[in-house]
Amino acid sequence: MLNIEDLPSFIQKPDPSDIVLQLIFHQFKLLNEADWILGNIVHELEIDAADSTRNYKVLLISVGSLLPSAYFNDEKDNIVMSSLFEESKSSFHGWIRSPNAQLVAMAMAMARKRAVISAMRALSPLSSVRELHAPAGANKVVGVFYKANEYASKNPNFLGCVENSLGIREWLESNGHQYIVTDDKEGPNCELEKHIPDLHVLISTPFHPAYVTAERIKKAKNLQLLLTAGIGSDHIDLKAAAAAGLTVAEVTGSNVVSVAEDELMRILILMRNFVPGYKQIVGGDWNVAAISYRSYDLEGKTIGTVGAGRIGKELLKRLKPFNCKLLYHDRLSIGPELEKETGATWEKNLDDMLPKCDVVVINMPLSEKTKGMFDKEKISKMKEGVLIVNNARGAIMDTQAVADACASGYIGGYSGDVWFPQPAPKDHPWRSMPNHAMTPHISGTTIDAQ
Repeated sequence: MLNIEDLPSFIQKPDPSDIVLQLIFHQFKLLNEADWILGNIVHELEIDAADSTRNYKVLLISVGSLLPSAYFNDEKDNIVMSSLFEESKSSFHGWIRSPNAQLVAMAMAMARKRAVISAMRALSPLSSVRELHAPAGANKVVGVFYKANEYASKNPNFLGCVENSLGIREWLESNGHQYIVTDDKEGPNCELEKHIPDLHVLISTPFHPAYVTAERIKKAKNLQLLLTAGIGSDHIDLKAAAAAGLTVAEVTGSNVVSVAEDELMRILILMRNFVPGYKQIVGGDWNVAAISYRSYDLEGKTIGTVGAGRIGKELLKRLKPFNCKLLYHDRLSIGPELEKETGATWEKNLDDMLPKCDVVVINMPLSEKTKGMFDKEKISKMKEGVLIVNNARGAIMDTQAVADACASGYIGGYSGDVWFPQPAPKDHPWRSMPNHAMTPHISGTTIDAQ
């Protein structure tokens, strides 16, 4: 558990004029299991005491599993943010123009109901913010999802596609709102671009992301809410959204188990050299030696996760029965109780962990600091023949460096479902590199996750 002494000094003794830092301090003990995430976020800010006098005003994003289940009247409250705050949504406010607003928002989002309510009340007098919910009356909601075509009708719970529109069309339209869905999201003449000037809400998913650039935000004069139906909003220019006073929200925690299970599957696929064996059978071949010469047991291997958030922790729990040596790198430890439960060891220094690992799993968010982080130099710090699984974000990796290392054999196998951009172009180098087990972005869009 994180102690108050672990926080930067300007949060331990917050400036009386800084309302958000005051809230972080006074609500600290309410954070419980999310406290280590708070520590990660405030450390990530890297602002010194002189900067702490700024009045960081903040959007509080609190969805999915971050709040006690008793707080929700209906599971669909996860979808529409205003429904989460029946007690005081009339006074709930969004982003103020601050360079670090989204990071503070993420930290505050970890607070439980009392912290959220008190923060809303504290922020409500501010006059220069845009309210979360759209004005009364009909609003234009645009959803960008992948097309399912003939598969849309094969399962009534298959909601995350154009045809089934997240299952919220009837609810939105019965409340007088206009709901338009499309998969056409790229280029100046795409369907999405036609609706940018007058939409109020834009819903997208990480699996078929609508890239919300600063240019699009500037055109969207009526836009108030950017909602990610999933985890991760790196397809949005967050600085531009903050500067425009927009609300950015996502359904945090919605597919944690789905992604962790998928990561475990990919580790086994690489470890057992499964893909070449499958290709043999499809191609009418049979050559046991061509598979088994580089097929290994998982038992006794060293597995390291770069990032031990919700997905990383679930992966560690699932790996324990395989009798591996488990390592994790994060800014803060997951705590002695969870370390005992998983058998995992904290590696404070990433460069110290990488050479120890037979398998490296990427479980960190994409940010300006992590973009392209795993380049040629970072890959060279890993063990030769390392297996890499990345279900986080494709842009965390240097695309060509990964392809080159797979071609040379330095990376023994690479698997993941995340690319940059998405959908991946036909000539993306990861499609043709050797020893890969790549798929489209599917790990978090199982029927159960939807």
